[in-house]
Amino acid sequence: MKITLKDGSSKEYAESKSVIEIAEDISEGLARMATAGEINGEVVDLRTVVDKDCNLNILTFQDEKGKGAFRHTASHIMAQAIKRLYPDTKLAIGPSVADGFYYDIDRDEPLAADDLEKIEAEMKKIVKEALPIQQFTKPREEAIEYFKEKDEPYKVELIEDLPRDSVISFYSQGEFTDLCAGPHLMSTKPIKAFKLTSLAGAYWRGSEKNKMLQRIYGTAFPKKAELDEYLTMMEEAKKRDHRKLGKELGLFMMRDEGPGFPFFLPNGMILKNTLLDYWRQIHNKNGYQEINTPIMLSRHLWETSGHWDHYKDNMYTTVIDDEDFAIKPMNCPGSILVYQSEPRSYRDLPLRLAELGLVHRHEKSGQLHGLMRVRCFTQDDAHIFLTPEQIRDEIKRVAKLIDEVYALFGFKYHVELSTRPEDSMGSDEDWNMATNALQDALEELSLPYVVNEGDGAFYGPKIDFHLEDSIGRTWQCGTIQLDFQLPLRFEMEYTGADGEKHRPIMIHRVAFGSVERFIGILIEHFAGAFPTWLAPVQVNILPISDKHKEYGEKVLGKLQDAGIRAEVDTRAEKIGYKIREAQMKKIPYMLVVGAKEEEEGLVSVRSREAGDEGQMNLDEFIIFLKKEIEEKSVHEKKGTE
Repeated sequence: MKITLKDGSSKEYAESKSVIEIAEDISEGLARMATAGEINGEVVDLRTVVDKDCNLNILTFQDEKGKGAFRHTASHIMAQAIKRLYPDTKLAIGPSVADGFYYDIDRDEPLAADDLEKIEAEMKKIVKEALPIQQFTKPREEAIEYFKEKDEPYKVELIEDLPRDSVISFYSQGEFTDLCAGPHLMSTKPIKAFKLTSLAGAYWRGSEKNKMLQRIYGTAFPKKAELDEYLTMMEEAKKRDHRKLGKELGLFMMRDEGPGFPFFLPNGMILKNTLLDYWRQIHNKNGYQEINTPIMLSRHLWETSGHWDHYKDNMYTTVIDDEDFAIKPMNCPGSILVYQSEPRSYRDLPLRLAELGLVHRHEKSGQLHGLMRVRCFTQDDAHIFLTPEQIRDEIKRVAKLIDEVYALFGFKYHVELSTRPEDSMGSDEDWNMATNALQDALEELSLPYVVNEGDGAFYGPKIDFHLEDSIGRTWQCGTIQLDFQLPLRFEMEYTGADGEKHRPIMIHRVAFGSVERFIGILIEHFAGAFPTWLAPVQVNILPISDKHKEYGEKVLGKLQDAGIRAEVDTRAEKIGYKIREAQMKKIPYMLVVGAKEEEEGLVSVRSREAGDEGQMNLDEFIIFLKKEIEEKSVHEKKGTE
C-alpha cells in the first residue's frame, strides 16, 4: 500500500501498519510527539490500522486537532484522579475544548476550589505511572451492562441513545475505563504540564430540564514553559476583562431587569458611535448603500428563509392581528425585500446594501457573558447581490475592506476557507464555481489560508477571519459567505445583458460581526486604554488650584470648539491626585494648567504613554491632537497600570 504524507512524499508497505508504527518508521522524534493521525481528512487514533492507499498526516500538539487528542487524554487522567479520590462520583462527558478540557461530574457533595489541588496531585501520580492507554470495543448491550455494573447512569444513557447495532468504543488506563470514541495518546506519560483552572455548573446534555452537574475545567501542554506562558496570559486577561473595565470606565452595564440586554452608558455610546461613524465612512468609500429594515417581520418571511423551521427556538415571537411575527435574528431577509422592491438589471450589480441592524437571539442564561454573548446586538451586515462573473473581484474587495478595519486596530489575523458540508444544498457545479472563486481571490490577494473541509454553511462556502488580540487570543469576527439558496427560496431575479431573467448570487459579510462583541474585544485588546481617536474622553484638563479654574474652562471651550472630547476636573483636590485619577480612567492626554500656563497661553502636557511631555502652546497642541485623531493612529497598548 502507498501512504502519501503531508509534505507530498510517500511510503510504501507490503503489510498493514498502525498510524504510530508509520510515525516510528518516519522518525523516532515524530513518533514521540505524535498525538493522533489524519487519514484522508478524518482524525483517527494512533492505534488505527492503515491497510490501503491513503493520505496520512501525523498530528502533533502543534496541530489544532493534535492538541485536541492531547487534552482529551488529560481529561481522562483528571476523571481517573477524581474516581480514585472520590469513588462515589458519577461521570458524564469529558471532551477537549479550544484552550483545554473539562469533565462534567455528579456528586452529592460538589467539589470545592480547594479540591482541585488534591486532584492535580493525583493526576501527577497517574502521569508518573506512565499507564499504557488501550482501546477496545463491546456490543451495545454489553456496554450498557458494563456501565450499569459500574453505576455510571450517564454513560448508560449515552449508549442507550445509540442505534441497536452500534459497536461501542472504550479506552482504559490502569484501573480506569471510559466510554470514548477517541483519539487518545499511547500512554499517560506525555501529559507533563497541566492545571485545573475553574469549577462551573452545566446542565446534563445542555438542557435546563436536566440535572445541574459540576464542570471542572483544565488545560494541558507538553512543556511547563508553555503552560506558564498560557497562565500568564490568563492573568493578564483577568486584568483586561471587559466586564470589569466596562464598569470602571462607565461604558456599559448589565441589569437583572434585562438579562443579556446591554445598557450603554454615555461614555459607551461615544465609543459605539465613533466606531459606527468610522463604519459608515469606509462603507461609503467602498460603494455601499446603507439601509434599515424592520426589527419585526411576519412568520411567512421566516418560513421562506428557513429560519422558522431551523432557528425558531432562538427567536422571540409574538402575535399581531392573529398573525405570527418574529423579532429578527438576522438581517438577510430584510435586505432581500429591499432588493426586490424594484426591478433589477445586470447594470445594477453588484448591489451593496449595508445595515447596522439590531437583532435578537435567545441565548441560555448560563451562556450569557458580558458583551461577548448577549441576547440583542447590532450586526454590521452587508448583503451584496451579484452575477457569477463578479464573485472573485467582489470577494477581493470585501477582504481588503476587512483587512483595512483590522489593521486600524492593530489586529493580526489568519484566514480559513470552509468548504461544502455533507448537509449542503445546491449543485456540484455551483459549489465548485463558488469555492474556486473564493480560493482565487485569496491567492490573488496573497492571503495565506487554511482549508476547513466540510465546514462551510449549508448554502455556500465561506471565508472566516480570526483576529489575534494584543495578548495572543484569537476571535472569529469577520466572515464572507456565498449563498445560492436564499436567492432561490425568494425567487430573486435580475435582467441580464441577454434580456433574460437570471438569479443573482448573494454574499453575506460582516467586518465587526456583532458591534457589541467587537467593543468587548476592543476593551480587552487595549485594556481600556483606547487610541485617542476612539477614547470617549480624549483630554482631561487639570487646574492646579481654584484660581486656575477659569483658565481651565477657557481651555475646555477651545478644545470643544475644535471637536475634541474634553473634560475639566474642577475638584478641590491636589494635582497629583487628579493626575492619578485621569490615569485610572485611561484618558490619553492630561493638560495641567496653572499661573505660568495662563500667563503665556500654554498647557503642560502629560500623555498616558509617555508621561510628562513638557509645555506647549494651546493652539499648537490642538493642531497636534487633531492630526493624531484624523490619522486614527494606534499607540503602544499599555493600559494595565
